[in-house]
Amino acid sequence: MEVVALVAFITIIVSIVWTHFWGAPWVPTSRALVHNMLTIAEVEPGDVVYDLGCGDGRVIITAARRFGAQAVGIEIDPLRYVWCQLLITLLRLRKRVKVVFGDFFSQDLSDADVVTCYLLQDTNQKLAVKLLGELRPGARVVSNTFTFVGIQPVREHGRARVYVFRPEAESPTA
Repeated sequence: MEVVALVAFITIIVSIVWTHFWGAPWVPTSRALVHNMLTIAEVEPGDVVYDLGCGDGRVIITAARRFGAQAVGIEIDPLRYVWCQLLITLLRLRKRVKVVFGDFFSQDLSDADVVTCYLLQDTNQKLAVKLLGELRPGARVVSNTFTFVGIQPVREHGRARVYVFRPEAESPTA
């Protein structure tokens, strides 16, 4: 029993540390803030919502269930990826929600109407070039807490630190 507990503990620690190297540690967003983020981004039925570093899937599940969107999560942590797959199956959301295992920098985001992220400032800066190059006009990016230096938000909820960007509006500065 002690061996199982030790293996579980080590797995959890590796999982937490692993994601930090790829963009941000996993810090769950409250369900109220998830709803706020999707509302301020003006998610509508039929929109395609991507969540970069989807963690436990709460953004993509909420986008599908409450907003009627098609949702795609991208997760590099194998434990959270498996958790999302299980949850999506249990909630019978397979037709509207999918999770991709991998690095969001290597995924094509061109069909996104909305991209959500809760990353780190440095990661957002690296991500800005990708978003500007891939997203079509009219796409929205909603970021929890961190901004994109050189791209002005078109909407923000300052108290909640939620920002909406339209990448075609401006180019990032170095």
